[in-house]
Amino acid sequence: MVSNIFLKFSELAVLKESDHPFSSNHTATAEAILTEMLSLEDLIRLSSEELIEFVCSHSKNRYLNPEEVCKLLKKAARDSYRLDKTLYEPLTVSIASSFNCIETYEREIKSINKAIEKTLKGLCSDAFTVLQSIPGIGPIFASGILSEIGDIHAFHSADALAKYAGIYWNRHQSGAFEADNTSMVKAGNKYLRYYLIEATNSIRCHEPSFAAYYRKKYDESKTHNHKRALALTSRKTIRLIYSLLDKNQLYSANRVQITP
Repeated sequence: MVSNIFLKFSELAVLKESDHPFSSNHTATAEAILTEMLSLEDLIRLSSEELIEFVCSHSKNRYLNPEEVCKLLKKAARDSYRLDKTLYEPLTVSIASSFNCIETYEREIKSINKAIEKTLKGLCSDAFTVLQSIPGIGPIFASGILSEIGDIHAFHSADALAKYAGIYWNRHQSGAFEADNTSMVKAGNKYLRYYLIEATNSIRCHEPSFAAYYRKKYDESKTHNHKRALALTSRKTIRLIYSLLDKNQLYSANRVQITP
């Protein structure tokens, strides 16, 4: 799909965010431009008033400055290279098909997420709500974590939960020597470990304190920086999850303090 968009409208595919008429090539307005207009010449031939009306109609008047959007759109069309006229129709059909597939998958994902949420709310409503209060954790991560943990009170501490997930490290020590790099012990629940690490990767994109901790561990690591930093940050996630579930408390960046 990305390749086809580049072939049909090369500039739209490579423009920087500051010069791009849309927030992405997957918005409703971008989709309309790529699928309802057969070629770039069709776009260029439209008058400014016609193009503004087209953009406002498909964006439902969400653009504060549709004139500027249309100006950037026409410039991108003029700067794009041209294809043989016979190629525009198959490209347009292919791009439209890709958008249809994406919309179908999105509907299926929403349907599955609703089913998961309904099931988990029936089994452990409070815990499900608590986990989803953490920025970056949605119904999939929350349900995966809870299905593997069960009752949080089965674990006497966050360290016990980490050991159950297999996110801990054995110390390599001999006399006065202690190794700087040790491998993570992966003898625990591999499914829980997967969900915790993936959830951590999402949390660090939404929560500044986790992003800062990840960056600190990334800079400290000598090899496999991302994997090591993510695994170490996962321990912070485990401490947070254990504390919230144990207290049946919703997440608040100002109220919950988890030691590094």
